[in-house]
Formats: sequence, C-alpha cells, structure tokens
Amino acid sequence: MIEEAVPEARGASDRTPADRTAPRTIAVWDLPLRLWHWTLAICVLVAWFTPTVYDRLHRIVGYTVLGLLAFRLVWGFWGSRYSRFRMVGVRLRAAPHYLLNLRRGITGRYIGLNPAGTLMLVALLASLAVSTITGAMSVTATFFGVWWVEDTHRYSSDAVIVLVVLHVLGVVLMGILQRENLVRAMFTGRKRIRNRL
Repeated sequence: MIEEAVPEARGASDRTPADRTAPRTIAVWDLPLRLWHWTLAICVLVAWFTPTVYDRLHRIVGYTVLGLLAFRLVWGFWGSRYSRFRMVGVRLRAAPHYLLNLRRGITGRYIGLNPAGTLMLVALLASLAVSTITGAMSVTATFFGVWWVEDTHRYSSDAVIVLVVLHVLGVVLMGILQRENLVRAMFTGRKRIRNRL
C-alpha cells in the first residue's frame, strides 16, 4: 500500500510506457534522522562491548544515547513528514495483520515505516529508554548496587541487542522481498518508487 501518491513529473505524457515505469526515488528520511539513526547504532554497539571493561566510555555512550532519545522525541513532533510520530498509533494497530500477511509474502508498499518497522521503532525506543535510565540510576549514590536497577539494566540492554538483530534481519528480508536496498535508503534518505502508467 502506497501511503502517498507521487505527482507525475512534467512532460510525463511524452515519455514511453517503459520510461514511466522506470524506478524513481523520493526523499523520505531527512538528514537529522539519518544522522540520529547511525549515531545511535554506533553508540549501542559501543555500549554493548564496553561494560565492566571500559566503564567510562560505557557511561559516555549511555548518556549520549539518552540525549539521542530526547532528540528523537522532539524530532517525532517537529521533524519532516516521515520522521513524525503522527502515524504510529495507526501503524501499531495494523502491525498484527501486517505480520500475518508477511508470512504469506504480502509486504504492501510503504514510503515511510511499514507497520512492522513502526512496531520495531517503538520497541527499540522503549527498551533503550529503560536501559539508559536504569544505567544512569545505577551510578548514583541512591541506586548503586540495588539489585532491581542492575537487573533491569542488564535485561533491557539484552533486549535492545535482540531487537537490533531482529531489526537488521527485517531490513534484509524486506529488501529482498521488495527488491530494494533499504540500507542505502538510510544513507541517502531516498526510497524507490515506481511511476504510474
């Protein structure tokens, strides 16, 4: 399902049918969102490999992730069209049906995040919030050594890594099913769309 009709380019009626069905691209992910995405990915990987070995670096990237989460919350309301959270509720309600269809190879066509991607976004943001907040709590005098804070931090951090792996697998799967390089789209900000005849 295409959520947005892309207007025909001027002079489209002069083009041959083959030209009109050639792939085009549309701007989807803005630069701040793309920088946020890749910075967050790097910070999560660094945080995963540094606890108890490089505690100072672990704390720095943890606080950086907190800042990135705050930015994403703001950008979800004031960013460009596909960065906003305006469709999150609708997509979350559609996610179970979408995942059932996905088992049959029915992917639909979304310019922004599809329902499965939206579900992953919410799950990752929630897990990251719990992980970073409990991580920050665990280095305070009040909560240092408190078992439930440390356990929550550990389990939510593990959940983040599991979700990251599922996210990467999902991107690869959707790229194969839709014959589109979705990783490149997160670098360039553009996704492929076909013209109508």
